[in-house]
Formats: sequence, C-alpha cells, structure tokens
Amino acid sequence: MPFSSFGFSPALLRSVGMKSYAAPTPIQVQAIPAALAGHDVLGSAQTGSGKTLAFGLPLLQKLEQVPLEKPRRLRALILVPTRELAAQVGGEIYSLAQHLPQALKIITVFGGVSINPQMMNLRGGADIVVATPGRLLDLMEHNALTLNDVSLLVLDEADRLLDLGFSAELDRLLALMPKARQNLFFSATFPAEVMALADKLLRNPVRIEVPTEPQTRPDIAQRAILVDANRRTQLLRHLITENHWKRVLVFVATKHAAETISDKLRKARIYAEPFHGELSQGKRTQVLADFKASRLKVVVATDVAARGLDIAALPVVVNYDLPRSALDYVHRIGRTGRAGESGVAVSFISADSERHFRLIEKHQQGNVEREVIVGFEPLEAPMAETESVEDAQPSTGGIKGRRPSKKDKLRAAAAHGQDDVSTRAA
Repeated sequence: MPFSSFGFSPALLRSVGMKSYAAPTPIQVQAIPAALAGHDVLGSAQTGSGKTLAFGLPLLQKLEQVPLEKPRRLRALILVPTRELAAQVGGEIYSLAQHLPQALKIITVFGGVSINPQMMNLRGGADIVVATPGRLLDLMEHNALTLNDVSLLVLDEADRLLDLGFSAELDRLLALMPKARQNLFFSATFPAEVMALADKLLRNPVRIEVPTEPQTRPDIAQRAILVDANRRTQLLRHLITENHWKRVLVFVATKHAAETISDKLRKARIYAEPFHGELSQGKRTQVLADFKASRLKVVVATDVAARGLDIAALPVVVNYDLPRSALDYVHRIGRTGRAGESGVAVSFISADSERHFRLIEKHQQGNVEREVIVGFEPLEAPMAETESVEDAQPSTGGIKGRRPSKKDKLRAAAAHGQDDVSTRAA
C-alpha cells in the first residue's frame, strides 16, 4: 500500500516522496491509522523498523490542521533517552515538516551542552519539542516552557528511558501535562517496568506488535572468535587490516577501555576515536559526523553513549567486551545489517566470558560457531562446566542484575585502597 492511502496532506506526501520511501513498513501500516484516529498506541517493532515516521507523520498531520497561535503553544512532545536519538528524531521531524503551508517551530533539546542557546530558541514558544527528560526538566525550572497545552505525547524507546534511570523524571513530567491527551508509546521490548508505565499512561491503547519474521530479519552474519583477553586489541587490529573493513563500531564496557583501545589503534595508524558519555557534545557530534562520512574508520563506544545511534550502511560491529544482557546484544548487533544491507557482528570470546556468551545464545535460541584465528590461538582454557553462572560472568559485564550502589562502590574503593596500603607495607 502507498503512503497516499493514509490520507496525508499533499505537503506531507511531498516530503515522503522526496525521501524515496518505497512503501510503509509493517509498524507504519498498523500504527499510522490508529494514531490518525486519535487512539493511544502501544507499539513494538525491531530496531530500524521506521518508528519515527509511524508517529511523526500522524503528529504533523494533526498539527497542520490546527491554526497557529502567537506565542506558540507546545502541543506535541517527543521524549527520547539519549541526545543522539533526540538529534536524529528532531532532524527527521523537521525534514518531514518542510513543505507544510504553516511553518512549525520544532525544537530539539538535550543535556551535555549549554542550556542558554536552547532557552533562547524557546523564546516565543514552540509547536513541537523533542527532548531528553533531564534537560526538559531543567528548561522548565528556568521557565523556558510549560507542558500545559501538550495534546500529544510520544515516548520513543521507552525501555531505554527506564533502563537509563529516567523513571522519576518521567513521573514528574507526566504530572505536569493535561490528562486529556493522546499518547503514542513505542518500545523495542516490554519488560515489567515498561508495562507498568504503559498501564498508567495509556487509555484503551491499540496494541501493535511487529514480530521479526525470518524473511524480514536483518542479514547479519554473527561470528564468535576465541581469543585470550589480553590479545583482543591485537586481534581487532588484525581483523580490520586483514578484512579491509572500512567502518567498524566497537563496543566496550567502560570509558577507560574506549580511550585506551582508540589510542592503541591510532598508534597502529588506524584512525579511531572513543565515544562515551563523558565526551563533550561537540566532540560526540564531530565523531559521529566523521564516522558517517567515512573520514573515521573505527569508533570505540560504550553502550550508554551508543544507544540511539543510526549509522547508515555500517558493515561491521565488534563486541570487544560482551554486553551485560542478551537484549543489549540484540541492540548492539542491530546497528549493522539495516535497511536491506548485510552486516557482520563479531564477538570476542575469552576464557572467562565463554559461559556468559552461552547464556546470550540461549536467550537468542541459537548457537554461533566458535572460530580460532591463526596466530591468535587462545592459551587460557574456558572455566569448568561446574562453575556457577555468577562466577562465569566476565568482569567487564554480565547478565543484567543488581547494579552496585554508590555506597557499594565507595566501600569497594576503600577496601581496594586498604589492600594497596597493605601490599605496600608488606
């Protein structure tokens, strides 16, 4: 079915046509009519399935039919978990709105940058705001905007919003909005906390689930390479050179690892940059721009920083450190093999992470054949089958469970300091 069958205005159809979208995706086919009819929507679909258009087009169609007022009143709010996703969604909504007869004011706000330019942009109001929850609350505390007139709320990647600890912020924001509003709620997964939020937020929603059918699954070749932990960087360098990989997204567990591995690759004349939450927004934006333009060959990223990234035609993803959960594994490898392209997802398996990778395989209901690269044969033996799952979890990440609190970390640091003192004394 064509996009014209939804009854969109000529201006929106012109925008869609300029983007050369051949036909609506499954999530768009189901979500767009429900959203246009004014229903709350609870939608689930795989990464890269076209959720932005599924809520963006109905949102713009509704606002196009309402006369503009001055000062502008915030009528549509889109909440996302990360600054990169905010920029991506905001850019997509802005491009779709370019041909509307009434120019809409669309503002994207997120943390990690100065709040003052964002406050200036919000002078005179806005029609649509795309925001991360923390920065939105900051702007409200500065009286830069209110949520009194929000008639349409979108939560994008709701599971990530909660996973990143935005539950309290969401509760505060929801309490400040009119109860009479339309809610469009999209999430890749529906753990208990997401369903609890959906039950509280939505009124008789149209529930849409688009399963990942075999014929629509991304074409991703998964590889699991056995290697000793201390030789992973050498192996990474070898694979990049030997396979002539043009662009590689490497996932690690910590900021320190991202910095260290990038530095070692640069010393080997492989242009690499780290990508983590402590980088300035300007630096993160520059790294992404260079990577997308193929001026940069390797980005070494942490999970938190990389969430929401959309890199077109990314050929290779490498799990240098295994993710903490099977769900994170799916999100990681889903960065490649998008939009009909094929991709490769490589995981490094060391002796202390073999059992953990088997748990990931179990959750994925499939096995990945183990490989050994000549010259990088592992010397360390995997731990015995009798060892516990908890013992099997690698030090750089394990199956998701209870995270240590700040007090736990302080106690551990103090104990480590005492051990150091004792060692020096000895």
